Amino acid sequence: MAGDRFMVSIDGRDLELSNLDKILYPKAGFTKGEVIDYYTRIAPVMLPHLAGRAATRIRFPDGVDGIKFFEKNKPGGTPTWVHLETLPVPGSTKSRETIDFVVVDDLPTLVWLANLAALELHTPQWRIGADPDMLVVDLDPGAPAGLQECCAVAVLIRDRLATDGVKAYPKTSGKKGMQLCCPISGTQDSEAVSAYAKRVAEELAAMVPGSITAKMAKAVRPGKVFIDWSQNAAAKTTVTPYSLRAQETPTASTPLLWDEVEAVATGSEPARQYPADEVLNRVEQHGDLLADLLKKGPALP
Repeated sequence: MAGDRFMVSIDGRDLELSNLDKILYPKAGFTKGEVIDYYTRIAPVMLPHLAGRAATRIRFPDGVDGIKFFEKNKPGGTPTWVHLETLPVPGSTKSRETIDFVVVDDLPTLVWLANLAALELHTPQWRIGADPDMLVVDLDPGAPAGLQECCAVAVLIRDRLATDGVKAYPKTSGKKGMQLCCPISGTQDSEAVSAYAKRVAEELAAMVPGSITAKMAKAVRPGKVFIDWSQNAAAKTTVTPYSLRAQETPTASTPLLWDEVEAVATGSEPARQYPADEVLNRVEQHGDLLADLLKKGPALP
C-alpha cells in the first residue's frame, strides 16, 4: 500500500483502488468507498443487465457537484482483462468511425469503473451484434407534474401494451421520472421499435391530452408527462437498472412492483426515488424484479 492507493484482487483480477475516503456526494457525505461497496453488493442483480451491452459512463471525478464527462471510448489505462468491443459510431461528434466500448460483464470491471468515479452507467436496448431485445418507454414529467403523474401514465401504458401481448416492467429513473422496460423478440430493428413506441405514445396523448404529450418540444411539457418514445433510437441509451444517479443523495434506478406504482399513482403512497441502501434492502426482499427482462419477449405488432 502506498498512500491512499492499494492493490486488490477480485475474482482473479488485480486492480488498484484509490481515494476511497473522497466524498462524491457532498450533501450526503457518501464516499467513493461507499460507491464501490454499493456496486459490489448490487452486482449479482445488476451485471446480467449490463452483460453483452456497450456501456456509456458518466464520470464525476470531483463528485456530483463537480465537472462531469460522458465517456464511451475506453479510458486511458484500461486493464488488458477488460472486455472491449469495437463498434461503429455513425455521426460521432468527434468524427470517429469506431469506438472501443467497455462491456461490463464481470465484477472486476464494475469495481474498476466505480473506482474511476463512473457513477452512472447507461446501456442501449440491444446486445452487441443483435437487434433490440427491449422496448423502453421513458416518462419525463414537466413541472408541476412529478413522479406521481408518471406512475398514473405508466399504468395506462402498461394496460395499452398488454393488449398487444407486450409486458412492461417499471423502474424509477433515480432522478425525477421513471421508465418502463419491455422484453421483445429481438427480430425488429430500432426504427421499427421506435415507430411502435411512437404510435402508442401518440395514441395515449390523444386520449388524455391534458396530462400526456408525445411531442419533444419542451414548451408543451409543463404539467404533462412526456412519453419519450425516442429512447429506442439506435444512438440512444437508458440508465441501467440499479445504476446510481448524480443527485444530492446517492439514489439509484430502482425496479418497482406494479402494486407500488399503482399506490403512488392514487396517492396512497408517497412518490419517491430510492437511495442506495434501500435499493440493496429491496433486492434482499424481492430479488431482481426485472429478471424477466432477460427472457425473450414477443414480436411487436
